[in-house]
Amino acid sequence: MTNAKASTITLLCLTGTVVLAWSAANQAPAPASGDAGQPLIRVAAAELPAAPVIIAYGDMRFTDPSNTTSTDPKARRWLVNHIAVEKPDLVLLSGDVPLDGGQVTDYAVYHEETTVWRIAHLRISPALGNHEFHGGAQLCLENWWEEFPKLRGHRWYSIALGAKLYVLNLDSNASLLDGSTQSKWIKAQLDSLPPSVKFVFLNLHHPPVADFQVDGDADHNPRANEIALADLLKAAPQRKRVRFIVTAGHIHNYERFVQDGTLFFVSGGGGAKPRPIKRAAQDLYQDTSFPNYHYVKFVVRENRLEGEMFRIVDTSAPVPEWEVKDRFSAMAPN
Repeated sequence: MTNAKASTITLLCLTGTVVLAWSAANQAPAPASGDAGQPLIRVAAAELPAAPVIIAYGDMRFTDPSNTTSTDPKARRWLVNHIAVEKPDLVLLSGDVPLDGGQVTDYAVYHEETTVWRIAHLRISPALGNHEFHGGAQLCLENWWEEFPKLRGHRWYSIALGAKLYVLNLDSNASLLDGSTQSKWIKAQLDSLPPSVKFVFLNLHHPPVADFQVDGDADHNPRANEIALADLLKAAPQRKRVRFIVTAGHIHNYERFVQDGTLFFVSGGGGAKPRPIKRAAQDLYQDTSFPNYHYVKFVVRENRLEGEMFRIVDTSAPVPEWEVKDRFSAMAPN
């Protein structure tokens, strides 16, 4: 298993307000929030252990369990239950949580199948994916906000997780291009980072960095919209003192990269129909095991980030067996 260079992670959460569906000009209305540099949610350091744990994954496609074509309901449940056993301090969902965001019944399945998360009092931090918008935009947002009421009125938002971690949950259905409302919001969040922050997580659906496919699967290649986010982070002055970690989904597999000091992950193994990929040399994960139903676990110890990818060995087995298929670490810049 390959190890990435040491890097630091600070969780940055975007404090967004309601924006319209991505317009032809790829713009959204200005935030109504009085201070875009403040987090929407704060978790006090006293509420966290000495080594906080964050789990990230996406593309579950919760829906009627009789649907075994669009998603694997057994793998989906196994992942949910195992994450509950891990008892992380934050769970980042990178989108495509429902199969069809316009169907309230899909959110009802999500609510039922994740009962163990609420019993364990897990903090759930979702980003909007493209499947969340299968249906009328306002209806779909209303369904999302009904399930996640603390986010009402926000399509992107931020979380301050103790003193060292900051999380930005982004909406890749809206513009991330330079000059857009969301891009300005990200910059305001970064400009307002407390000096104590060491690691910043940015969670979104479409990946800014991924294995580029040339066999007709262009719909899952990095788009200009998300590449603009990678460019923003490369130019951000804050990268000299914090480590950026970007978690995304959309591709139903696992990929890991380090680019310009930022850690980029594709973690789309939440249950959706698996997608084979051709891996470039830059991908730090080269294992050929398939499918990759999995989640990624991050542990922050002082100025060091440690991580593992946990994969279901065999979805045809009667009970789940787990294996660690990737390990990595990163230090804070200072």
